[in-house]
Formats: sequence, structure tokens, C-alpha cells
Amino acid sequence: MAARRERRTPDLVDEVAGALAGGEPLDLLALTSSFLAATDPRERRLFGAQDEPSLPPREEIVETFFEVPIPETSALLTAIAVLTGDDVLRSRVRREVATRAHVLPHWLAELDRARAHDRALQMTDVLGDGENLVLGVRLPGGPELSVAVYVDHNLGTVAKDGFVVPGALPDLVELMRSESDDPDVTLTELDPADARARITEAVEHGAMVFPPLETETWPACRPLVEWAAGLLPAGGRGYERPKWSEADRQALAERCLASPFAAGLDDADSRDLLDTLLWFGTDYGPRDPLRWSPVAVEIVLTDWIPRKIVADFRYLAKAPAVLRALIRFSHAERGIRPGLTEETLAAVDEWEPEYQAAIRAPRLQGPEALLAAVGALDPEEYLDAVQLDELRRAVGGARALDGLDGLDDALLPDEPFVEKRVPADVRDRVAEVRELVDRCCDGLLDVEHRTAARWLLAAVADGDPAVFRRRGRAETAAAAICWLVAKANRSLGPGGPQAQELLGWFGVRSASQRSEPMLAAIGVDPHQPGERALESPTYLTAARRRQLIADRDRLAGATEDDDLDALAEHAARTSPDDLD
Repeated sequence: MAARRERRTPDLVDEVAGALAGGEPLDLLALTSSFLAATDPRERRLFGAQDEPSLPPREEIVETFFEVPIPETSALLTAIAVLTGDDVLRSRVRREVATRAHVLPHWLAELDRARAHDRALQMTDVLGDGENLVLGVRLPGGPELSVAVYVDHNLGTVAKDGFVVPGALPDLVELMRSESDDPDVTLTELDPADARARITEAVEHGAMVFPPLETETWPACRPLVEWAAGLLPAGGRGYERPKWSEADRQALAERCLASPFAAGLDDADSRDLLDTLLWFGTDYGPRDPLRWSPVAVEIVLTDWIPRKIVADFRYLAKAPAVLRALIRFSHAERGIRPGLTEETLAAVDEWEPEYQAAIRAPRLQGPEALLAAVGALDPEEYLDAVQLDELRRAVGGARALDGLDGLDDALLPDEPFVEKRVPADVRDRVAEVRELVDRCCDGLLDVEHRTAARWLLAAVADGDPAVFRRRGRAETAAAAICWLVAKANRSLGPGGPQAQELLGWFGVRSASQRSEPMLAAIGVDPHQPGERALESPTYLTAARRRQLIADRDRLAGATEDDDLDALAEHAARTSPDDLD
């Protein structure tokens, strides 16, 4: 360890000597800040980064400065003690420097008497991607510093960048005003206490981001920024994120759908996707569902939806159209100028090809995406495991999947409805639903789907007759039966009816909610993640069974690996909400 000190200390001492000789306070303070940032205990590297070379603990390095009694270490110790706010270290440094009798610059010797300027400002963009928070510091003897911190809301309201420059705050403000001729940017006064609370919050959150946020000046100036912000008055308010209830979000969705911007999108899938986009807006960033910018568009299309939303690509493919409608509606609500609206819509055009390719490609989601990014998970093996688990779930388990070969490859027979399975008190109601189901299958699907739908209807009535004792339209129940069978057989989309066409046959917008008690009636958990599955080969057409067998055989080599089976078991337990 001593050898490492000898290699490092002379370089740092030379830099301190140069900073003192220059006479500019910021040179020494910036150097000290860089040292503190490099030894910040908050800097933790995850997973594969443990092998990277690192500095010894900060306390160990600082201890070497006490062992070398020269003016440079006296100056560095003084600056470290003040910037860290460590009262114990500060007292020790004072005693040590007093015994050395080194003459330090006045501003440095009295650094703990520095004061913040009585003003703070914020520079914000109308689309709300982030803001610059600006403050000033007066050092003892007259020198002044100006500080600016950029807080990014898209990443979760985190301090992403910052800088410190010599000079008075009014000078920096005037420079920012003169260089910013953007009509969509405003520079306003901010309560100094609120500025302190916001900077403190954003810095703390930013220090936890992985990979670390790095620029030419950040996080090197972060300790200096934290010290400067700490000079502002306490007791301010940090960022206040509104809380959105389910009712509030639904009301906003209805307003959007009722607007002219959403014409042609009032189908079940589009409504679901709109709710998904509003969920992104209300639960992430500053929690403003009406805030859409080109950057927000890029995040939601290239990362958030492909990573977080588990659904068939035919469903997800509609998201860009819904997003365009939401952008137009949101910008109209906020009075955003048309030029910015066009830029934001252009971002949808720019990122849609990448998005459409992503949702069609096998991809990791949730915590597995993070594990793969750091080399802790083999994506190909894991995705094979996920596909294997989906095949098993479609038919009710591994044994049923292996036993598909034993099933006759013939089409499902044209069998009549088995009324004797239906309790007497709900037979009239079930008969009404069955007539509607038959008409839809005859008009949009085929005989196999009609037989599967009849079997499912009988199984639901037998498993839980209360499903048909509840008040509700027969059309909604019939839509749910047909929708479940079509989803299980992958019959919606290219080559078959669209989901909205099937639901529109019954005059309903959604069948998802009504399908949940039906799934429970046949012993299927309606709340598990992933696509709805009936978990039985009974309801599968010959074409769907052939596809399942082909997919199973394609994965046959991988299934011989016990590790893959373990991954499949893990995939079955993993929810897409495990990673925010």
C-alpha cells in the first residue's frame, strides 16, 4: 500500500502546487472536488466492474496528507475538510495546519465562512425534459463562483451534469440570457431553499444511476456542487410529483379518446395501449402524462415498451399510432407551439422502424435485460427457456407438451354443444351466449374455433355457474369466449380478423375484464403475466397444435440442458414489473 501512495501523492501534490500558484480559487476547489468524487463511497460498480482497478479508501489517502507536512497538503486538507462537511475532520485539520504554520490564501483559510448568493434561478424547457438550476457563492475576501446543475427528468429527476465557473452569479445569468434565444426556454427566479432541496434530491438520485452518468465535468464537480448547495437556506421543497389515481387516469384517457386527435383509435387494443402510455407518463419521470418530447418518445419506443410490456407484437405494433394521437392531444392541452409538436411527431417517425423491429425480435425484459447487459445471463439460452415455458403454459405443462404427438392431427370435430354440463338455472342464459358465439365463429373464424368455443363455454358454466348468474350483457360474455379461444390459437391479426373486428362483432370495446372470471372457472390464473392462455390442448386447433409441436422440436436440443429447464422455471416466476 505504501508503494501505491508514493506513486500517487507526488502527482497530486504537484497539481495542488500549480493550483495555488495560479491564484484562482476555483483551480484548487475543482481539484479537491475531483479527488473527492474519485473516492466517493457512493460510487459502486455492479457485477463485472469489481475487477477494475480502484483507489484506496478516501480515509486512507487523506491520512497520508497528514504524514507529509508541506504547504500543498495543508491546502488540500483544508479544502477537503470544508467541502466534505466533516466537522471531526475539520477540527483535526485546523489543529494540524496550525502546528505547521503554513500561510494559506485568505479565501482558503477562511473557507468555512463562504456564503451563498441570495438568489437562485431555474432555466426550463417548455417540454419539460429537464432544467438548469443556478446559484452563486461568495468566498471570503471577495472571489465569487457560479454553479449550474442540469436535472434530467426523463431519467427519473437526476442530476446529470453540472459545472462551476469563476465570477458573480449576475454575470452568469446575463450570459445565459444572451446566449439563449430559444422561445421555448424560460429563465425564472427560484426560492433558494427550494433550489437546495431540489439539487440535493437530484444529486442523491443521480449517484445511484447505473451505469454512472459522466460528462467532462460530472461527477468531478459534484462534491463542489453539493457544498455550494449546502450553503443555501434549508427547509425548501424538493420536486413534488403529482399522484394519479386510477380514476384520474381513466378520466384523462376518456378525454383523449373523445378528442378529434384520437379518431379511429377507439378499439380495445388502442384503449389498452393508451392506458399503457398514460401509465408511463404518471409513474415515471416527473409523473406528467401530458409531457411528451422527442426524448420521451425515444425512451418509450426504443426501451420502455419493448422492455416492460409483455404482449404479442401484433398488439404492440399499434403503439406508435396511439402515441401520435396522445402527443397531439397533450400538446393541444398545454398550448405547445405547432413547431414543437411536429418535432415530437417526427421523433415517432424516426424511432418507429427500430421499435417495430424490436417488438418482433426475441428480447430480454425486466431484470433479465439488466443481467444480460452486464454479462450475468446468456440471452440466447434465456430466451429459449422463456419460449419453452410459453409452450408448456399453452397446453398446461411439460407433460402435455410432450404428449402432443399422441393427439390426432385431425381438425377439431363439428360437435354440438353439450348442454347437460350446464346447471339448469343458467341454461337459458348460456344458450343465448352460445348462439352469439356460433354466429361470430361462423362469420369470422371457422368450425374448429366454434367447437373450441362451445367446449370452453360449457367448461366455464360447469366450473363456475355464477359467471352467468351475474348481471351483464350476453354480448360481452360471448365476446370474451371468442376472444379467449382466438388468442389461445393465435388467430387474431394477419390471416384472421383483427381484435377490434372480433370485439366489434359483439358491439363491445374490451373483453379482457369479463374473461378473468372465465379463466378462473377453468382453473387458470387470470393475473399471471404474459399472453392469455387456456392451458389445455383441448381448445387448440390442428394448426395451432402443429405450430406448438414444431416450436417444441426446434427447442429440443436446448431442453436437454438441465440449466435451461431451471431458467424456464425462473422465467415462469418472473413478472415484467420486477424492474421499474
